Amino acid sequence: MSQNPETIKDLIGVGFGPSNLALAIALEELAQSKGHALDALFIDKQQDYRWHGDTLATQSELQISFLKDLVSLRNPTSPYSFVNYLHQKQRLADFINLGTFYPCRLEYNDYLRWAAEHFATQAVYGEEVLRIEPEVHSGRVEHLRLISRDAQGREHSRRTRSVVIGSGGTPKIPEKFTAFKNDPRVFHHSRYLSGLAKLPCTEGKPMRIAVIGSGQSAAEAFIDLNDSFPSVKVDMILRATALKPADDSPFVNEIFAPDFTDLVFNEPAEQRSKLIGEYHNTNYSVVDLDLIDRIYGILYRQKVAHQFRHNVLCRRDVEAVVATRDGLELTLRDLATGQQQTHRYDAVILATGYERRSHRDLLAPLQGYLDDFSADRNYRVLASPDLQASVYLQGFCETTHGLSDTLLSVLPARAAEIGQALYNDLARQHASQPALAALSRA
Repeated sequence: MSQNPETIKDLIGVGFGPSNLALAIALEELAQSKGHALDALFIDKQQDYRWHGDTLATQSELQISFLKDLVSLRNPTSPYSFVNYLHQKQRLADFINLGTFYPCRLEYNDYLRWAAEHFATQAVYGEEVLRIEPEVHSGRVEHLRLISRDAQGREHSRRTRSVVIGSGGTPKIPEKFTAFKNDPRVFHHSRYLSGLAKLPCTEGKPMRIAVIGSGQSAAEAFIDLNDSFPSVKVDMILRATALKPADDSPFVNEIFAPDFTDLVFNEPAEQRSKLIGEYHNTNYSVVDLDLIDRIYGILYRQKVAHQFRHNVLCRRDVEAVVATRDGLELTLRDLATGQQQTHRYDAVILATGYERRSHRDLLAPLQGYLDDFSADRNYRVLASPDLQASVYLQGFCETTHGLSDTLLSVLPARAAEIGQALYNDLARQHASQPALAALSRA
């Protein structure tokens, strides 16, 4: 295991997706106002910068305004804004001519990569952080040790005074499909492009594919398979009675404003849960209305032409899955009638969402110091006084901070709040360690 025991970072960020990239920008701004920069490093398991890179189908569009980029809501004059990205790429006038607030995800991915390139010296790619361990001295934890593993299987050890975990969601695999994790015919939507690349349809061969799910990812997969693979027949299978539209109306969208985070956080736990439930249809198991219209139009034209290529099977629960040489047999139960039917597919795409639990695995060695992984208003994990090193969460605080926590909307505000809190934490740590404080002044 490689390590440099003499080096102690001020901050190590786990993951370098939009959340920690926004933090890197905020820390750069704070360094100017504070007069000194934090020694920060960000570790990402991908080999290069990609944001949902394996899901970037050609028709996939961002679902929020480009103005909710990494920085504009906090500092619209920042050089890291999406508008400046367009200007630097000489596409600003062309984008204006599109007349839209919603860039395609392919372009937004390129924007994030462009921003990340400015922090190349602070980023390490191709390493997966395995765990975060305490370094205990005289009963106190002043430093943390991060253990990561690179693509060659080598483990690396790094020390830090604080950690910000922004590792994102983990693909949610329904129990009926867990036995097929090594079957190339079954894959989660997070591996959409690489999964499809292994299927015969890429060579124009006929296939029947099931898409499991009722949200935006499932709908985008349906449309992409329809448009890009004429030899493919698709069944979209969902438990709901219908594809439901995402509510992105103006008054409802106010729940994603940074100020709404204060309202949610200050409510009692029961009221918070009620608020999240009330607005669940803004983010979960819903589809953009334009996409719903497209899917309905495709099915309608099939009826006109009497050429039935695709289906949307509502109210269906997957009762059993059997793999054979000839395909995957899914037994579906109609939730309204109770009737069962078995369908055979050549592949199954699981557009079944994500879980937000990776922080618990990473922080398991610190569990004895933590208050059930809950966080304060500034996203710092609540802990016993013995844990002097600070741990922050990005994207794991929905139950306390609201539905915007896993989305792009609050990135600029949250990054500034965490950045300011990190400076305060490190100042307290230095004050409590005279030797370090003297070294800092030297």
